[in-house]
Amino acid sequence: MPRITSIEPGFYRIPLPSVLTDSMHGEMRDFELNTVRIRDADGAEGVGYTFTVGRNGAAIDTILARELPEIMDGAEADEIERLWHKAWWALHYGGRGGPTVLALSAFDMALWDLKAKRANLPLWKTLGGYDPRVPCYAGGIDLYLPLDRLLRQTDDNLGKGFRAIKMKVGRANLFEDVERVRAMREHLGVGFPLMADANMKWSVDGAIRAARALQPFDLTWLEEPTIPDDPAGHARIVREGGLPIAAGENLRTLWEFKLYVAGGGVTYPEPDVTNCGGVTPFMKIAHLAEAFNLPVTSHGAHDVTVHLLAACPNRSYLEAHGFGLERYIEEPLRIEEGFALAPDRPGHGIAFDWKGLEAIKA
Repeated sequence: MPRITSIEPGFYRIPLPSVLTDSMHGEMRDFELNTVRIRDADGAEGVGYTFTVGRNGAAIDTILARELPEIMDGAEADEIERLWHKAWWALHYGGRGGPTVLALSAFDMALWDLKAKRANLPLWKTLGGYDPRVPCYAGGIDLYLPLDRLLRQTDDNLGKGFRAIKMKVGRANLFEDVERVRAMREHLGVGFPLMADANMKWSVDGAIRAARALQPFDLTWLEEPTIPDDPAGHARIVREGGLPIAAGENLRTLWEFKLYVAGGGVTYPEPDVTNCGGVTPFMKIAHLAEAFNLPVTSHGAHDVTVHLLAACPNRSYLEAHGFGLERYIEEPLRIEEGFALAPDRPGHGIAFDWKGLEAIKA
């Protein structure tokens, strides 16, 4: 079996085309990109990545540069489950979340990319294969866009092939959220899939009030209505708010998802492959959701996540939301009539422009 011979991290700062703002994270002027390239004794290479909204990328880079090469020295690259647990427990005491899990996510993604390349299969087939056409939606960071610009952005996304839209809510006045969602519903028409994302803005009682106020607009889901640290509060929102709830982009482990799913705190579990621990736990979370008859969605990293949802019979929507990374990828995600297409290239199929990235090295 192939042994790992090198682990090479990269750390870059991706400038955003415009300043982005949501209800809790403040202004975002650039995103940090952390990459890792794993090579085996045969010279094959797997690539993984994770990202932040502007902070802690240096900590992730340090873990990829210092900790994982020592932990994985001489390891067999195909033993992904064993290597995941080896890294998890080696790093557990100093960090069972945060930058540690983001670094592990990138590393695990690279292992799966390498495994699929060695098999000469696209990642979605390596993971079992279900359907390469994955329903997707356009997700924007648009909380403070004037209404006319929000609607123009929506029309632009419809022109790109999207047939589902997500918008931000969580303004200081709930009335403003209601009026913006009302305007979006009127613009899109009855029955068009529309989601709303609060980015953890409200208290539990505030989220229930907001959900009830938004009920008339037939939302596919209300996302992250309150902080991720309150699974019992999420269960109250599901029971009393009257809307389906998506949550999980800020959960970091399979076990956190278990608390939400088994406790009735989520309708659409929403893992992010770049921060839940990688491909390995993402698929376990998807299967956990399947066992509870729940549809799984996703957050971020759509170029990789399209493969994961293409291997899930209970997938719902893929979030397609770039952060400028498409400028540094040879073949960005293809969208056709509301579906994202998982590529047939071996591995996850992402080929980074490494020379271009070198110019924005952090």
